[in-house]
Amino acid sequence: MTKFRSLKILDWFQPLFIWLKMDYKMMRKILEMKLILDQRRTPTIFQGEKQAKGNQFLKTLGVYALYGLLLVFFVFLDQYMFQMSIIFAITMFLMMTSLIADFSSVLLDVKDKTIFHTKPIDTRTINTAKMLHITYYMAFITGAFISVPTLVMIGRQGIAFFLLFLLEVVLLILFIIAITALVYLLILKFFGSDQLKNLINYVQIILSIAVVIGYQIFIRAFDFVDLEIAFAFEWWHVLLPPIWFAAPFELLLGHNYSWEYILLAIMALVIPFISLAIYIWQMPSFERNLQKLMGETGEVRSRKFSLTRFWESLVCFSQEEKMFFRFSANMMSRERDFKLKVYPLLGIGLVFPFIFIMNDAMTGSLDELANSKMYLNIYFSTFMIGSVVYMLQCSKDYKGGWIFKIIPLRQTSKFYGAAIKAFLLKLYLPIYLLISLVYLFLFSWKIIPDLLVALMPAVFQSLLAYKLINNERFPFTKPFESIQQGGNTASFFLLMLIVGLFVLFHFLATLIPYGVWGYFVLLFIGMIISWKITFKEKKIVE
Repeated sequence: MTKFRSLKILDWFQPLFIWLKMDYKMMRKILEMKLILDQRRTPTIFQGEKQAKGNQFLKTLGVYALYGLLLVFFVFLDQYMFQMSIIFAITMFLMMTSLIADFSSVLLDVKDKTIFHTKPIDTRTINTAKMLHITYYMAFITGAFISVPTLVMIGRQGIAFFLLFLLEVVLLILFIIAITALVYLLILKFFGSDQLKNLINYVQIILSIAVVIGYQIFIRAFDFVDLEIAFAFEWWHVLLPPIWFAAPFELLLGHNYSWEYILLAIMALVIPFISLAIYIWQMPSFERNLQKLMGETGEVRSRKFSLTRFWESLVCFSQEEKMFFRFSANMMSRERDFKLKVYPLLGIGLVFPFIFIMNDAMTGSLDELANSKMYLNIYFSTFMIGSVVYMLQCSKDYKGGWIFKIIPLRQTSKFYGAAIKAFLLKLYLPIYLLISLVYLFLFSWKIIPDLLVALMPAVFQSLLAYKLINNERFPFTKPFESIQQGGNTASFFLLMLIVGLFVLFHFLATLIPYGVWGYFVLLFIGMIISWKITFKEKKIVE
């Protein structure tokens, strides 16, 4: 049986657990069992790669250590509040992302209730084992993330700075775990199983999108920061945990004993323990509410008007294709694993067209922007289409794909065609329309022909991605773990180059009178011909 050195460190605190009247030996055995089972789990950061032998979690620590290099630059800054607020903000973001992505299933584990709660084991022992289980991994992740920066801290800022940082990281771990659990408890108390699962999914999606947005905003923030950085306290700073944890450095090492720093430092010390105490106090209620996750509460809602039915009646020309379209639309909207993989890509497609006009909007006037051709940045929304079409192969319930081989289908090519139609109309078109509305406000109604032209390459991108990347007869029939994104790098790069050609031709069309409308007609005709060639009728040959 695998021996974990961390459990030997836990043995040092055995008297504390015994004093708290817990069955330490049983708690240790439960924790050991959980750690052994975790060796079979593939972390989110490695999902999409083939399963390898050994502890997959330990292999991710090197990746987190590389992420930690982001903090090294800030260690060399001299202003404690700015320096440490940024460091703790990045650390907190990484820890929360990891906790939600990889350990929500541990925090919300209901298998314990069916296994341990039927045995003569104290509930507090089980709950403490769960808490230590999460803390174990969060400590390793955080340790790997801050390993390189802490070495730089010792050389640059000294031992006192390093020890204070280490102490606050421990408090930060306790705070994040407790707050996350309390948020889940609040949701479970007022909502059902489906709402909670959807929330976790949406939080993961939002965090993925926030990485891209955060990097862009942070880079641009340096334009507004003078060499002399000053911290001016505002009341809303008490709502920002990174500022709490930065305050003790200014108080103890910067010898700034103003009341605001004292207040923020007290919050950094006290609130993690208060949060932990509330979590322990509410733990029985948390466990009772977890029972909601053991049942399915999905309800089928009947709607007088269905947008899916509207689109299928508009773009599908046979009952078989309508059936495929409806099935694909339902898979895209209901399968959480698919949404977790695809929706962040859609969010990035929504954000990128605005990121690249942000500088012009900030530095120049709206009139100058309206008279430019910066609206061509809308083509950035098509960059993710290849990846999304690639993901149409996958589903969590891929084993159900055998049904397609036994039902009397006349044409298999129409299934993928219907799936791509469902993606373009249900997922891509709403994003494109939202971007277009903002662009119409920024560039005026005169760009309507350009917006119509820019929509056509999305269809061509989908068709090219299907021919270059997808090799499956039916969509949603492969596991997500089988996806090898790196193996198609050349195809994705080719798709991006083709987008560049569309942008070039569009730009040249704007130089010719009525050239944009002519270009649109050519694209529209080409789209219809390309679609018929790509999804020409093929009978099943077994």
